[in-house]
Amino acid sequence: MSSPLAGEPIKRNDAEKLAGVLKALADPARLRLLSLIQSSPEGEACVCDLTEPIGLSQPTVSHHLRILTEAGLLEREKRGVWAYYRLVPTAIGTIAELLTPPKRRRKAR
Repeated sequence: MSSPLAGEPIKRNDAEKLAGVLKALADPARLRLLSLIQSSPEGEACVCDLTEPIGLSQPTVSHHLRILTEAGLLEREKRGVWAYYRLVPTAIGTIAELLTPPKRRRKAR
């Protein structure tokens, strides 16, 4: 993906993809779900483990997890009747890279 912060205009296709990811992130429940999954000891979580801490019903949590998965932020693995989710390792870093101005990126390396 190209970035407008990298000194060149972002391509339409890339802009639509990035907008979809940012839209998926722009919800407090989804941000909390990402945080809960990332901070879990195994680095993954079952839907059944996420409903109580987030305070939402299982269907609502599953809906949010589906949106995060479709945005490429989570991976889903079905085990029996439950689905387990983990962060896509490169997803957050890619977004951060696109949103970091080039001068700051050079200093961070």
